[in-house]
Amino acid sequence: KYRRCCATYESASLRMFRLGRTDTIRSASNASASFVKSFDDPSKQNLEKLDLMEKAVKAHRSYTNMAITGQAIDRHLLGLKLQAAEEKLSVPAIFRDPAYAKALHYHLSTSQVPSKTDCVMCFGPVVPDGYGFCYNPMEDHINFAVSSFNSCKETDAGDLAGAVEEALLDLRRLLEQTPRSKL
Repeated sequence: KYRRCCATYESASLRMFRLGRTDTIRSASNASASFVKSFDDPSKQNLEKLDLMEKAVKAHRSYTNMAITGQAIDRHLLGLKLQAAEEKLSVPAIFRDPAYAKALHYHLSTSQVPSKTDCVMCFGPVVPDGYGFCYNPMEDHINFAVSSFNSCKETDAGDLAGAVEEALLDLRRLLEQTPRSKL
């Protein structure tokens, strides 16, 4: 429906730090965009798509590791903004830049909420024109909960859930049709 990448929030736990809460894994990347675009490109062969998927997974792992080790940017920037407010200083220019506002308008807010019990958890979107997307990977399936505001004409949780199901089936077909050597 949208056919574009958007600012995406995925929570990263900072519990290893004293008083640590969360930071942001910015899931959308050049690598993930290249992988997704490859599905609409008839010139891309399955092995190339798998290579692009592998690069996207590696990029996501790298962003995740950066976030959980305190190397992400969002909480650091929030700290600077709050410190300026606390000290009654003018807000630094970066926080007034339209690009900063766009980067914080999370159309997609996601989180893995793992549980050993087969349950579904859900949370809402963080912006009026966004989606909340919660997932719980189990041994042989994944539970998903997708939400959006009924008041927003541009979003539809059912449509997004259907698109995710279709994408997962595409991935399964790709993996089943493209055996990789185990060397």
